[in-house]
Amino acid sequence: MTKVIKPSPSEEILASRRKFLRTAGIGGAAVAASTLSAPYVNAQSPIRWRLQTYSGAPLGAHVIKPQIDAFNAAANGEMEIELYYADQLVPTADLFRALQNGTLDAVQSDEATMASPVDISVFGGYFPFATRYPLDVTAMFRYYGLDEIWKEAYDEVENVTWLSTGSWDPLHIFTVDKPIRSLADMNGLRVFGVPTAGKFLSKYGLIPVTVPWDDVEVAMQTGELDGVAWCGFTEAYEVGWADVCNYALTNSVTGAWFGSYFANSNSWANVPPHLQELFKITIDQSHYYRLGWYWGGEAKLRVEGEKMELTSIPQDEWATVVADANGFWDEVAASSPRAGKVVDAFKRYAANMEKAGYPYR
Repeated sequence: MTKVIKPSPSEEILASRRKFLRTAGIGGAAVAASTLSAPYVNAQSPIRWRLQTYSGAPLGAHVIKPQIDAFNAAANGEMEIELYYADQLVPTADLFRALQNGTLDAVQSDEATMASPVDISVFGGYFPFATRYPLDVTAMFRYYGLDEIWKEAYDEVENVTWLSTGSWDPLHIFTVDKPIRSLADMNGLRVFGVPTAGKFLSKYGLIPVTVPWDDVEVAMQTGELDGVAWCGFTEAYEVGWADVCNYALTNSVTGAWFGSYFANSNSWANVPPHLQELFKITIDQSHYYRLGWYWGGEAKLRVEGEKMELTSIPQDEWATVVADANGFWDEVAASSPRAGKVVDAFKRYAANMEKAGYPYR
């Protein structure tokens, strides 16, 4: 009687694998080649984040969407970020709380707009005359210690991690049917704007009004708003406000907006180091994109834009506004030791730029 020798369990598994490969039409060499050429796919479920920006969709198409699209493509299935625009998941004023409690994994905003509870929040957005050019923001964070100050401030806040700050556009005032040609013309104008600049400009009778971002254009059409003190020429044209406003004040309250990226600390800790680095790289990509988009757009639209009449306040009268800003700086500096450090950095930077001369000043 012939003895039947049964294959061992390990041999059965090996035979089964070989059969699968033959059935699929794949030889050992093909498997090796596909392993080398095919993109890596994580067998686990991808990490999913929800990020909300301060900006509406038309503006978000430039200030953040290219970055998120690039990150999602480069993350190769390991992580995916869902992007939400102003007020889509939570009201803009609630962004910080939503980030802290984990409703959102990340946020792009300035501190003042999202009511960040740190003593430097007043510097987020537009701080009067703190900058003249967009690169001023990058330079002060890199060479004048603002990066260390921002990190220190947010290290004291539970479950929120500051990641990076970059520059946006200068601040101009655009009005529907009331041109501004003197400081007196500001009196009584109701404008949509960011908090710090609005507080400063209220000294001249300007009335800051808060409405949802998507409602701004309609509010100007219905007369609820007389204009906006929120952005520069590039945004005004891009989002459609230049179609509603007839006048643009060329005097700039400051040269660039301070905008930051933040993450929920628990969400950030759950992201592997290589994806953290990828996210920071794409943030830098976003900063770079905005520098060119705003810088080129501001000049081009002031010269070639035909939708708004340019007006200006005489330089001798505008000099009083610049002088008033010095007092505003000192008032803010006295609010906390850390705020004092920021204002000191602003002053040192401005002094060096003046001494350096062309092309810095």
